[in-house]
Amino acid sequence: MTSTHREERRSVSTQEQVPPAVRVAGALTALQGLTGLAFAVVLVLHAFDAPRPGPVLGEAAYFTVLAGGILAAGVGLVLGRHWGRTPAIVVQLLLLGIAWYMYGPSDRQLWGALLGAYVVLVLFLLFTNPVRRWALGVDERDE
Repeated sequence: MTSTHREERRSVSTQEQVPPAVRVAGALTALQGLTGLAFAVVLVLHAFDAPRPGPVLGEAAYFTVLAGGILAAGVGLVLGRHWGRTPAIVVQLLLLGIAWYMYGPSDRQLWGALLGAYVVLVLFLLFTNPVRRWALGVDERDE
């Protein structure tokens, strides 16, 4: 058997071992990235009406880069890639702070609570035992 066939078999068996919670968390994270990209598009459209479009376009570029990274992490998790978990966790922790700020000082309790629940759900999915075992590469057959 050639090394290519062994690698294909290994990748198929690895993909089958990806817990469903990883893919769900990835889809939810990718949705956050898509939302960020939609916000960047709105900023670009707003730049046409702005008296000085430069700063608005710069902000749109900034959000495009950030949202693209979040989208990449989400897609990575959907595809079962280990590298997507850590950036997804970091993003959720940052968004948890934003949810707290929305709930408290910004006086937007509904939006803060909804964002907080969404973020806690994604964090919960990323820290379940099967996902942690998958992230660490622990195979249950080895026990």
